[in-house]
Amino acid sequence: MSPIELLGTDFMQRALIAALLTGLAAPAVGTFLVQRRLSLMGDGIGHVAVTGVAIGLLTGTSPTWTAVVVAVVGAVLIEVIRERGQSSGDVALALLFYGGLAGGILISGLGGQSTATLSRFLFGSITSISEEDVLITLLLAAVVVLLCVGLSPQLFAVAQDPEFARVTGLKVRAYNLMVAVLAAVSVTVAMRTVGLLLVSALMVVPVATAQQVTRTFRSTLTGAMALGALASVGGLLLTAFAPADAPVAPGATIVLVALAGFALAWPLGVWTRRRARLREPFPGGLPRRPRTRIRPPPRARPPLRPPRRPPRGPLDYVHDGHRHAPHGEHYDEH
Repeated sequence: MSPIELLGTDFMQRALIAALLTGLAAPAVGTFLVQRRLSLMGDGIGHVAVTGVAIGLLTGTSPTWTAVVVAVVGAVLIEVIRERGQSSGDVALALLFYGGLAGGILISGLGGQSTATLSRFLFGSITSISEEDVLITLLLAAVVVLLCVGLSPQLFAVAQDPEFARVTGLKVRAYNLMVAVLAAVSVTVAMRTVGLLLVSALMVVPVATAQQVTRTFRSTLTGAMALGALASVGGLLLTAFAPADAPVAPGATIVLVALAGFALAWPLGVWTRRRARLREPFPGGLPRRPRTRIRPPPRARPPLRPPRRPPRGPLDYVHDGHRHAPHGEHYDEH
């Protein structure tokens, strides 16, 4: 089958729709995770979601919905542990890594499922996605994008400066839990596209690429979503045009396309930042010196002289136009 004929098939069209939705949803919530320095949180939630997938396979229910429930519980748990300070964020992530992955493998073995069945969710299997999976992906991706874009000012304030956000009246704990839940939902959305083990790359790499060429948070959010959609659709198209005797995994191709975009944007970001520094070495202008009022030196004042004391003894006096001065014991007229 030629690549053009392959693009006209139903399963390929469903795969393109799922890739587009995943590319929009994952970087949207990944922007706030990068802002909070929790870039590996998506990877930890992905490992926890493995347990949810295994529970769905064991019980015969939809693995997507069970993965959503388990991932949300794990995301809330790690956020509570991180907030209360009982353990550092890295330790909590490590616990999710190992416990979630080990629990998923154990439960899938108890259910009699082979590793090939579980690997479809670990590494992605977008070409085998059904119409029901597309509808679920559309619903979950719409919720994630609407909340991330609609509440972007509040979520940015909480991620940038929690103390300032708390002073302004924002419920920091509620918004942090919302970001954790949205991250869990995004992981399950990208589960069939890039796989649970590679979902963190689609949440972080487009954001890092957008940060190289943007200067505001809103432009970074918009650029990351656009780059994520391009990487997802472009990587899927590359797998469609790959030789038939050398099949390429769609999930790995999507991640490599995203990394290639970062490799191209990084030198451009370095160049633009250098030009900006040369153009304006001091952001905001040179610091202004405080104006000091130059006062003239004070005038020299004459030294104070003691008041003249009247001479002691009789004083001269004037009588009938003549001046009389003391002379001995009498006055002489002058």
